[in-house]
Amino acid sequence: MPGRSAPGAGAAPGWARELLEHLRPSGRDVGRVVDWLAGNVRGAASLQDADGALLAGAPLPLDRDLVHGLTSGRLASAAWEGDGHHLRLAKVEHADRIHVLAASRRAPFERHASEAVTHTAQVIELLLAARESALAGRRLRRATADLRLAILQLLMVEDTVSARRVAAGLWPGLLDAETACVYVMESDAARRDRLAEECLDSTEEEALVVRCPAMDGHVIVVSPREATAAALRSLVRRHPDTYLGGSVRQSLARTATAYGQAVSALAVARFRPDKAAVYAERTRPERLMDPVALRAWTAAVLRPLDALPHHTRAELVGTTRLGLEFTAVNTAKILGVSRNTVRARMERVESMLGADFDDIAARAVVHLALRTQINLQDGRAGTDPGAPPTGLADLLAGPAVRAWAGQLLGRLDEDARTLRRTLRAWIAAGGNAERAAQTLGVHAQTVREHVRSAEPVLERQLPAFGTDLYEVVLAHLAVGDLPRPVLCGEPEPRPPLA
Repeated sequence: MPGRSAPGAGAAPGWARELLEHLRPSGRDVGRVVDWLAGNVRGAASLQDADGALLAGAPLPLDRDLVHGLTSGRLASAAWEGDGHHLRLAKVEHADRIHVLAASRRAPFERHASEAVTHTAQVIELLLAARESALAGRRLRRATADLRLAILQLLMVEDTVSARRVAAGLWPGLLDAETACVYVMESDAARRDRLAEECLDSTEEEALVVRCPAMDGHVIVVSPREATAAALRSLVRRHPDTYLGGSVRQSLARTATAYGQAVSALAVARFRPDKAAVYAERTRPERLMDPVALRAWTAAVLRPLDALPHHTRAELVGTTRLGLEFTAVNTAKILGVSRNTVRARMERVESMLGADFDDIAARAVVHLALRTQINLQDGRAGTDPGAPPTGLADLLAGPAVRAWAGQLLGRLDEDARTLRRTLRAWIAAGGNAERAAQTLGVHAQTVREHVRSAEPVLERQLPAFGTDLYEVVLAHLAVGDLPRPVLCGEPEPRPPLA
């Protein structure tokens, strides 16, 4: 055969070099090594386990006593001849198992052919050990990645105590800080694993790096260290089509909020020259409300949940907060539960609060209460027991809130396409373009185009349910463009002063 030394004197260096080529990273395949041996001895070769199962090569009839002698460790090699065939057998040790390598041909085995069998067995032992090591490494990396995801899922439902306990075993001190930033890196899904490894290297494993379970191209990074932002920005600069969104610093209990901020910033990063953006705090409607009245209203709205055990309440609230920001499918992936579990938890909250989550306005109101509560040490802190009950209408009737709402929605009035009217109908229809189109007497595609056109005007993402949309809904409620949902725990608005 071309390129192969003929059997005989002086041939060893040639076949030995060929055999060693199979140890290169690109050629580590046991089956190819066994096939090479068959070609080198100009016969057939096989690799089988102690039970006779064929692992590679062609099946060969082997003497059971010889095989037993090898697999029991009594023999290191053996030879046999008969029926016009010559056999050479060698022991292949791997972990606590012994395999048998056999070569068969019609001509007697000269020295070089016998040595080829022996050395091939040694190469196969190395390949099997390397493969086992690689498998163990992959299993370890997978287990570590699963553990990081579990920690993130605990943080997402505010179980910081359990998250710290799990992290302490492998990453001592990782979550000792009270606050952290969340970053989301986006790349092509095919390059995500490599990007995640580079994130681990860049952050010196002092950050929680997780492959997002919901978005194939996303890597989530939770880090208390200030230096993490610079390290991740450096990664983004080195890789094309890679983007970075970051949150403002939040307490660990607000990891879900920070994650939403990072995703929002990521949408901005896609249009930035440096491909990175940090969430920009803007005027929030709740910041324009009387803080004592807002806390009292929040406590009243969420009071039906207070009768639940602490763990159950935290689980329901954490799931609902995420479920109001993302789809049920993505919420389930983030939390590591089924879609049915997410829906069941949210339906339980719906029932207890008297809300209808098919109504975007009701979603916005519950979202306001949950977001207000997470900013407080206690949902009832700062309330005045002697103060009259506060309803949502009272909170939205304040001059600062109404001025903010009028200014925000007034931007839409400058467009001749009646964007404001379309957006109001779309919200009232639960975000369903077809139903809104029937109400307006236009085509559904027109509704979709108007909603998309309203996004840059309002500087908010609308079709993806979340904080941006809910703020726009609150603005509509404040100016009276949408009916106000009433939750079972909410007090009636105060009557106007005479």
